[in-house]
Amino acid sequence: MFIKQLTVFIENRAGRLEQVTQILKDNNINIVSVSLADTSDYGLLRLILSDPDKAVTVLKEAGLSAMTTNVIAVKLTQHVGKLGELLAILSGAGVNVEYMYGLTSGDENASIVLKTSDQNKALDAITASTFELLTTEETYSMND
Repeated sequence: MFIKQLTVFIENRAGRLEQVTQILKDNNINIVSVSLADTSDYGLLRLILSDPDKAVTVLKEAGLSAMTTNVIAVKLTQHVGKLGELLAILSGAGVNVEYMYGLTSGDENASIVLKTSDQNKALDAITASTFELLTTEETYSMND
């Protein structure tokens, strides 16, 4: 099961990040998780949102470059080595993790968002393991 992640390309200058968050707020779109990577010229803002499709529309209407990407959200219990176990499953399936970041789960467990070199293969490997995936409903409604 895939989760839609929104990616926004923004200029690396004061006020641009605030502009994105204001547009989302004005359209009643909740930010569930955020990751920001930068270069000297631009930022790559990755977001898990309560309504990713609406977010793409309103951000594009505001002149911003936005797109959705399928990612995987995985629950991790708070035990030493659980992330390593998950990464071993993916590595064993021949899948490379391109990026990952934390996702607030609102309970005693942690969750992460993953983008891999082969999302279908990663999904199959995780589904066949003891790890639990987050549903779109669980993910998009977090922090409401």
